Amino acid sequence: MNEPVASDTYAAHVRRLAELTGRVATQRAEAQAWYDQQCAAAERAVAEADEQLRRAEAELAEARSLADRVDAEVTHLWAELRGRLGLGARRLGPPPGPARDATGDPVDALRTVRDLLDRAGQPGELPGSANPLLALCGVAGALLAYALGVGARAVGARYGGDLAVGMPVLALVVTLLGPLAGLAPAKRLADRRHALLGPRPAAIVLVAGLATTVTLLVAAR
Repeated sequence: MNEPVASDTYAAHVRRLAELTGRVATQRAEAQAWYDQQCAAAERAVAEADEQLRRAEAELAEARSLADRVDAEVTHLWAELRGRLGLGARRLGPPPGPARDATGDPVDALRTVRDLLDRAGQPGELPGSANPLLALCGVAGALLAYALGVGARAVGARYGGDLAVGMPVLALVVTLLGPLAGLAPAKRLADRRHALLGPRPAAIVLVAGLATTVTLLVAAR
């Protein structure tokens, strides 16, 4: 026959069962909380990874766009340089690629190159070595104008009438404009040397032409 269980023993088992049940519930709650935390952390990590991926894709697209703009500007500047060098540009070949040790913003570097090309493309004033040629232009212009004046006076003296009155006046005007006539060949000289006919070269031409004109007028008296 089964012996009856003492009430104190039964109560102890009930308390033990209650303790175990509570402990299991606590551990289960802790496990669920840990699981929820891990899921939330994983979701945050995935969201951060997606955001980093979007930023990386945007930076990549911007870098590609910048590279395309830089390549286009390099090609344009290279073509402009070849055009300015003319026949000597055949040895240049294709545009150079990016340097491996290059640092800094390529846009700033290209802007500097553009400024250099712009300054190089601006013609400067004729050098001092061209002064004899400038003086010769002034002398030649004055001689030509004086010769035209002499011819005009000769025509007036030959045909008489109104020409005898008007041609000497025209001859004087042409002769006095002789110093200015030298500016035309001087301008062509400057253009051939890709330079400007500035105030100094123009003054040399005018002074030489004026001196020649005065000398011829004095000698003709």
